[in-house]
Amino acid sequence: MTRLLTNVKRLAVVLVAMFAAHPAPGLQAVDRATFQAGDQAGDQAGDPAVKTTEAPTSDVQPFGFDDIYRRAEELAAKPYQPDRPEMPAVFREMQYDQYRDIRFRPERNLWRDETLPFQLQFFSRGFLYTDRVTINIIDEHGVRPLAFSHDLFDFGKNQVPAQLPLDMGFAGFRILNPMNREDRLDEVAVFLGASYFRAIGQNQHYGVSARGLAIDTGLESPEEFPVFREFWIRKPGPDDTQITVFALLDSQRVTGAYRFLIQPGLQSVVDVKARIRMRERVEKLGLAPLTSMFYHGEITDRFMDDFRPEVHDSDGLLIETGRGERIWRPAVNPIGLQITPFEVTNPRGFGLMQRDRDFGHYQDTEAIYHTRPSVWVETVGMWGQGRIELVEIPSPSERNDNLVAYWTPAQPLDPGKALDFEYRLHFSLNPEARLKGGRTVSTRIGAGGTDVPDHSRRKFVIDFSGASLERLRPEATGVEPVCNTSSGQIAHPVAHHNQFTDGWRLFFELIPEEGLPADLRCFLRRGDDVLTETWVFKWVPN
Repeated sequence: MTRLLTNVKRLAVVLVAMFAAHPAPGLQAVDRATFQAGDQAGDQAGDPAVKTTEAPTSDVQPFGFDDIYRRAEELAAKPYQPDRPEMPAVFREMQYDQYRDIRFRPERNLWRDETLPFQLQFFSRGFLYTDRVTINIIDEHGVRPLAFSHDLFDFGKNQVPAQLPLDMGFAGFRILNPMNREDRLDEVAVFLGASYFRAIGQNQHYGVSARGLAIDTGLESPEEFPVFREFWIRKPGPDDTQITVFALLDSQRVTGAYRFLIQPGLQSVVDVKARIRMRERVEKLGLAPLTSMFYHGEITDRFMDDFRPEVHDSDGLLIETGRGERIWRPAVNPIGLQITPFEVTNPRGFGLMQRDRDFGHYQDTEAIYHTRPSVWVETVGMWGQGRIELVEIPSPSERNDNLVAYWTPAQPLDPGKALDFEYRLHFSLNPEARLKGGRTVSTRIGAGGTDVPDHSRRKFVIDFSGASLERLRPEATGVEPVCNTSSGQIAHPVAHHNQFTDGWRLFFELIPEEGLPADLRCFLRRGDDVLTETWVFKWVPN
């Protein structure tokens, strides 16, 4: 268990460094006129845009997903070799603040001088980002890799050599689009570090991150972090509303080809197509993995010395099973590592959600947690038998991404075998807007008892809201709670109308069985009609 905790703590620390390395998109927003006007000194120095190599690497031929997978097959036939050419000492020894001081020069944006809906910026290697990432552009001339240059970056206070190795390479890239205002470019997606990426929609700020693949997450053996070692980005047309990115994934035991169709908007959508190939056997594959942060919230039943009532990027995991049942699991910051599996055949989707959109519940004018997106994974096709796992890692601060969720197939893949899967990621402030059924809007836990608190019991109070519940008259009869537990006893389950939310409230007491955790499950029904999603929770004695 000690080794397992070390592995997951390492994951949390790495995630924080990866995505704290550049500010939220609100801080990145720059007037489009600034990009197009350019910098006079930069123009005098040479071509203001980032350069490709002198000649295309191929004739003008169709290029796409199958070409990337052929590269993955070639890699899979050879031992894994990371692409980490030597860097000057200043880059190897960088700390977090020093890396943050590196900025891509906006006058060098790719496609800056063209009337296109997207522009690209790039990240330098350094700090934790030791892997070199090759970036190619697909356009009317064919496929051409981008050339790294010292002049692309403002290194701030870092004492960087005037001449950097030509093979220095990039660490990743960001995509810009006038998503919020026609006269301004905002960052809408970023690929940086291992196989991590994330996106946002209109009026959102970065929260949940996605990645290409999770390998052996939550096991006592070391977790493996695949990398996107090469990207191909298709140049968009003037009227395109989406941009296409291909990626080559590589790791000790897995290779693969990925295609991302990224469409920014009120709800930004990323369609993902993947085909992975096994070099060696993997004990646990995590498909469509998401990672986020939960420090504390209304569900937290221990004292948190924080002026803010809640601090989290996501407040729970939502699952829609193949049968259509919707399951809500509130997130916690556990005392000890907690891994919760949900056996599901052909899931319709799952996601880490931020349901609470009330600023007053956070009171944070800088992190503005109420604008962090929910991310819903909509599966495409039949995924078969398997399970969705929620990993919750103890965290002493909000700096750690301590939630991980993914789908893992029931049958492991043998070496040499391939697996195809597709899904659609929705980055949205309310991906459940069209749902009419009751959903959980808050969960609270406290001491049981009535006149005198009984700390040997725990009281659970769950508020449900939704269009179907709003149509129920407050005096409606026959609304009953259905609750069960894996250990201990459920006492005094009650459901009644909540006049302040126009929803319904369910509460009950858990009489625990000494020393045992309890898996709790509740929903509301009226006769044969199920009125709400299923609320599930794992109560663990402190």
